[in-house]
Amino acid sequence: MILNRFGERPVVLLVTLYFTVVGLSWGQSLQDIQNIKVDELSDAQIEQLIRRAEDSGMDAMQLEAMARERGMPAMEVNKLRQRIQSLRSGIGNSQTAKGGNRQRLRNAPGMGPDSNIFDSLQRSDPYYDLSPKQKKIFGFTLFHNRELDFSPNLNLPTPPQYVLGPGDQLLIDIYGASQQSYDLTISPEGSVFVPNVGPINVGGSTVEAARTRVQNALEKIYQDLASPSPNTFLQLRVGDIRSIQVTMAGELRKPGSYTLPSFASVFNALFIAGGPNENGTFREIQVYRGSKLVGEVDVYDYLISGDQESNIILQDNDVVIVPPLRNRVELVGPVRRPGFFEIKGQESIEDLLRFAGGFTSEAYQSMMTVKRTTDTQMMVDNIYEEDFGAFGIKDGDTFIIGEILNRYENRVQISGAVFRPGEFALQEGMKLKDLVEKAEGLRGDAFTKRAILYRTNPDFTMEILSVDLAGVLDGSSQDILLKREDILNVPSIYDLKEEYYVQISGEVNRTGVFQYGANMTVADLVIKANGFKESATNSYIEIARRVKDDPSGKIAEIITLTVNPDLTLNEEEQKIILSPFDHVFVRKSPGFQEEKIVEVEGEVLYPGGFALEKRDERISDVLERAGGLNQFAYPKGATLIRRTEYFDEVGEEERILENLESLRGNLDRDQAIENAEAEKQLMNRLEERVTMLKLERLKKEGQTLDNETFSEDRYSLLEGTDSSVMEIALREQELIGIEMEKILQQPGSKYDLILQEGDIISIPKQLQTVKMRGEVLYPTTARYDASRGFKNYISRAGGFSEEARKGRSYVIYANGDVKRTNKFLFFNFFPKIEPGAEIIVPKKPERQPLSVQAWIGMATSLATLAILMDRLSQ
Repeated sequence: MILNRFGERPVVLLVTLYFTVVGLSWGQSLQDIQNIKVDELSDAQIEQLIRRAEDSGMDAMQLEAMARERGMPAMEVNKLRQRIQSLRSGIGNSQTAKGGNRQRLRNAPGMGPDSNIFDSLQRSDPYYDLSPKQKKIFGFTLFHNRELDFSPNLNLPTPPQYVLGPGDQLLIDIYGASQQSYDLTISPEGSVFVPNVGPINVGGSTVEAARTRVQNALEKIYQDLASPSPNTFLQLRVGDIRSIQVTMAGELRKPGSYTLPSFASVFNALFIAGGPNENGTFREIQVYRGSKLVGEVDVYDYLISGDQESNIILQDNDVVIVPPLRNRVELVGPVRRPGFFEIKGQESIEDLLRFAGGFTSEAYQSMMTVKRTTDTQMMVDNIYEEDFGAFGIKDGDTFIIGEILNRYENRVQISGAVFRPGEFALQEGMKLKDLVEKAEGLRGDAFTKRAILYRTNPDFTMEILSVDLAGVLDGSSQDILLKREDILNVPSIYDLKEEYYVQISGEVNRTGVFQYGANMTVADLVIKANGFKESATNSYIEIARRVKDDPSGKIAEIITLTVNPDLTLNEEEQKIILSPFDHVFVRKSPGFQEEKIVEVEGEVLYPGGFALEKRDERISDVLERAGGLNQFAYPKGATLIRRTEYFDEVGEEERILENLESLRGNLDRDQAIENAEAEKQLMNRLEERVTMLKLERLKKEGQTLDNETFSEDRYSLLEGTDSSVMEIALREQELIGIEMEKILQQPGSKYDLILQEGDIISIPKQLQTVKMRGEVLYPTTARYDASRGFKNYISRAGGFSEEARKGRSYVIYANGDVKRTNKFLFFNFFPKIEPGAEIIVPKKPERQPLSVQAWIGMATSLATLAILMDRLSQ
């Protein structure tokens, strides 16, 4: 906003000139790549370097190879590679490049095509244009943060100490008994002209002093202003403020002359000039006015304590000079703000730590190391905590702070069968019994005969001590004095043996593995399994028991017993107690049969589902129960649709779940009537049972076979894509050709098939069409005419195509039967056509042409045969 209002053109020109110079200098960077210092490059410069390489037809790897060829040191080459990789890994998944033709680092390792590693970095990093070293200089980022603005606020009241100058606008209001307003501008001579009063000199005076001068002058017209009890009053305000010209010189990023509002301070000017550069000072910035030093600005005061006392307001023609820095040191290690810091003459390491925000919790605070240069070489010195305030700091020093050791000086640990395992502080004279007490004692499952104490020796080898913990606790064994880093492990008795369980299978409501308990009987296990199913027999239950120490080859011991429906045993069988790992089998009752449903659809009197009455019930029996065929039925087109071995049958659990959910839904009454208590109890039981079944279903998910479903067009079950043989697909249903007329005439004959669960008997209406499919010129459906034959229908479909395999044509009849074309010598005998039939003309198989090698082999064989015949004839 300030640049727009107060002379934006000079600043724009300077910025444009700066980037032009930078661009020209970088234009030669590929040629002079061997002289580049990677640490001094910003992310933006790395990006520009790669773009120029790509413009020259090189990728990142070729750029690296060229740098080696031109003499770039191997260390700098490695740094360049690491900078590129760190930029890529530091921003995660890159966004799509804004320029459609820009593809950066296309062939660089680990970088995919069309990746743009810089656009998102520019959006996320406010210091994108700074090099790594510049980012580490304390205070350097202050004037480069795009989220920070040092522009002065022009909406605040004018400070009373503001010094007026040429160009300022004065607004004078007379109110009270007299009313008058004046809008005056200070002339270059420093005065304002008041009508009927004359010029008043206010230039160089503060706002408060100017008000007094103006009031004294206006008292000649408004005498009431000077009265002890005036009725006329004066108010002076500053309207538009003037612009000032400030020169920014010295070690700045963008030195030059800038036009600023007269409210601007030194910080405002530094921000517009880009702040000090790498060699500029942050602590002794000088302000000259009229060739005299009027103040020095220390940016550290603002950064550390927010003090802006030295941030003086600039005036016209002021000169701000940023001298070169004198002492800069580096602080490395676990401090809050590691980096480069500028130190004044008498400041100490304590001041340096204050600038860095102090130590972190991981810092070793008792000592630090300093690396410094001498006249001939480097040297290292150690500085201890008591010398931090007296050690003399020298320009270029590097202070290194170490970390505390990653070890515990007083830790012992306990694990296993105790109530509170974990870490505890080692105290003087602490023993094993004390440690167990700190862990709030042993659990009931603790194995106290043999605990293990792990001890770390001074040479970091591990020593294992066996401990009779029971003896230590009761005093019969000697207690052991603990040492640092001792670990006591108290095992559980269950850690030392196999987990006991029993298993039940068969006709119970919940099969599976259950926890074993002492004195557990079969009846107890059946209760855990939620009782018998309706299909279970209680007269034949087996127990399979593991065999131990039997060399005869016996695999299991089988025990047979009887459980009454009320889960009671006779006296002898009550003595049978389950052992760990027993497997109980509950058999299905031999007389139990679930209903089996078949369906009759189409032209019968009573279509729908029918339950099979007996195992050998036939088609004719079910048709009789369905009322027989009606007058619209077409018996020749009747089909039987039967499930295949790939049919995904609904399991018993699924069926039970569906039935229980239906029962639960039907229990809901109207809102006006509350359910009876018995119904509420039933709903609670159903809720628990449905939840259990759903959990079991979730465990079995993912194990079903992904089969094709039955198509609505039942003829599509027989269609294939191969030209000679029908494909065998994993279909859940298939068509079985039946002869309904013979079934009705001869019930119980070989034509009258025995039905199975899920069978569908389909009786169509009178069919009057014939379909032509496959390799015909125009696949279509034609009206059936008894006088037409196979070829006539093919002609109605445009005839055979060039790829048609005529001798393999076949017909699918309405009842599902299939007949193929027969061949005798050179004649084709095509099948007879009936209503509802479908003609299929397969495609000729693709034949691979003979290769050159095959032709050569054939020619060689023929030539050999000719030579042999010639010799035999001689």
